[in-house]
Amino acid sequence: MPDAKSDALVPPGSARRHALARDVKRIAEELGFDYVGITTADDLPEAESVAVERLRQGLMDGLPWYYESRVQRGCRPTSLLPGARSIIALGLSYYTPASSTHEGGKLRGRIARYAWGEDYHKVMERRAKALAARLRKLGGESARFYVDYGPMPDRAVAQRAGIGWFGKNTNLLTPGQGSWLFLAELLTTLDLTPDAPLKKNCGQCTVCIPACPTNAIPEPYVIDSTRCISYHTIENRGPIPRELRPLMGDWVFGCDVCQDVCPVNETVTPTGDAAFRAASVESERPDLLAILSLTQEQFRERFKGSPVRRAKLDGLKRNACIALGNLGDSIAVPSLAKALREDEALVRGHAAWALGRIGGGVARAALTEVLVGEADSWVREEIQQALDTPK
Repeated sequence: MPDAKSDALVPPGSARRHALARDVKRIAEELGFDYVGITTADDLPEAESVAVERLRQGLMDGLPWYYESRVQRGCRPTSLLPGARSIIALGLSYYTPASSTHEGGKLRGRIARYAWGEDYHKVMERRAKALAARLRKLGGESARFYVDYGPMPDRAVAQRAGIGWFGKNTNLLTPGQGSWLFLAELLTTLDLTPDAPLKKNCGQCTVCIPACPTNAIPEPYVIDSTRCISYHTIENRGPIPRELRPLMGDWVFGCDVCQDVCPVNETVTPTGDAAFRAASVESERPDLLAILSLTQEQFRERFKGSPVRRAKLDGLKRNACIALGNLGDSIAVPSLAKALREDEALVRGHAAWALGRIGGGVARAALTEVLVGEADSWVREEIQQALDTPK
């Protein structure tokens, strides 16, 4: 984490700001944060300009909660907390190595590493709330914190506060923990000595760009959310575009490809935080056929306290269908045939696509059987396209 500046030669008028900054960092570390940086509460005009441009280019389509006025508000900190003087950027490592073995004989999908353990929002909120309470004792009359659901551009704040630098995959990269980091920020009326941004960048490295399976990184520092596997497996509530489905592999919640290939992530230290460790192999590599059989009650119970609940049951089943279609194992055909009779059209349509990918006489028979009675026009189209798929 950034070091507090030396006490030597501190101008008298800066002594209190410097001492307070040092105390804030010590308290944040005591509360379990791995990285703490401080920046001013000045506006973030560059982050605002970039985000607004991405919106106007359509690269954020499908995220109705991400709109221009929200971006503007988040990039103008004093509009969120009048009288704010400083922003405390907070980072928490979640890197956990994957299990070396898992039970064979099952068709398994993949979940992004950040979702293997407890929902990070709750963990970060508890610690940030505790930090805000401690700040009040230091003289900060007001404080307001955000995790990534808030309007503040957390990566831009963390970069300006010296925690890390922007990678070409748009993730924040940090010394020691790479990009495996949760971010939060706390606005405060305390006047604190700010940290300087790091003088680091990715140099000539572009390994993350061609590694993206769906070409969601059209150029350095740009993400096209409409092509991103994480967006489609989590935020998208409708059908996933057909041209992207074969490129999604076995991901059922999120995607780590651009992080897995990043050289900065090669030598990170596993987190010591038990909250983010996988409870079992199912937290990392879930049984896809088991997902297809889940009831709503079973889904709520199994993913209680997990970020995976954000995908909703129908979305997770949709994702499982795509993963099964890409794995191409005929063992999945009976379960997919049963999914053709699910209540939700979203699941039925993607089950049809998967059966078309796998092919074979049993799959075709299942598709033919339900075609006549299917009432939803989009599902009928998916079934017909599946039947027309050469296999």
